[in-house]
Order: sequence, then structure tokens, then C-alpha cells
Amino acid sequence: MIYEKALDVEKRIRKLIPLLNFTHIDPLRIHCIRSQKTHNRAIARIWGMAKLFKEVAGIDPHYIIEVISERYDKQSEREKIKTLIHELMHIPKTFSGALLSHRGPHHKINDRTVEKLLREIT
Repeated sequence: MIYEKALDVEKRIRKLIPLLNFTHIDPLRIHCIRSQKTHNRAIARIWGMAKLFKEVAGIDPHYIIEVISERYDKQSEREKIKTLIHELMHIPKTFSGALLSHRGPHHKINDRTVEKLLREIT
């Protein structure tokens, strides 16, 4: 697997956060990478930092959004935005380093909810 910083994705994320009114997300603690030669079916993934890093090392929570080059880069611009919205929706309001599942008692992360947010900002 090969990783590189994805500054284009980071720039897009930094524009999306205020448009989506995701005030709980600190854009300076979101990092983006592009991976190649990944052996899974994902288009993108989000990685959180466990609470342990805060408690033991004093490192504030950060998130890494990984886009899988072979799939993400082939998407239309609209689909790329939807993919990034989907990943941002996994970040809880507490910005704790944890991740929200696709289904919870108070949220759903699916194509319908992503599409609704996309329509609100376009």
C-alpha cells in the first residue's frame, strides 16, 4: 500500500465543513491521504484517534480521511463530494476521536442522508 498527502481532498474538506454547518469539526485536525494498491472495496475511509492518545500522550483528537485512489479518483465531482460528506458524517459532535457507525439511535449514515445534505448545500 502506498500513501501520500491528499491536499486537494483536504482543500475540499475545508470548504465543505462550513457549508454543511458542521461546527463541531475542527478542520485543522482533519488530515487527508490518498492510498494506492489497497486491497478492499472501499472508496474512502475515516480513521479516528483513540481517547487513549489524549489521556496518555496529551494529543488532541485528529481524524484522517483516506481516499482510495483507484476508486475515488474515477468518481464524478458530485460523487467525490458525496463520498467526503459520508466520511465527515462519521465524526461525532464531541469530536472525541471516536467514530459513529452507519446506524445509531439518533443518526443514519446512508445515501439518503448524504444526498439530503448535498442538496442543502448546492
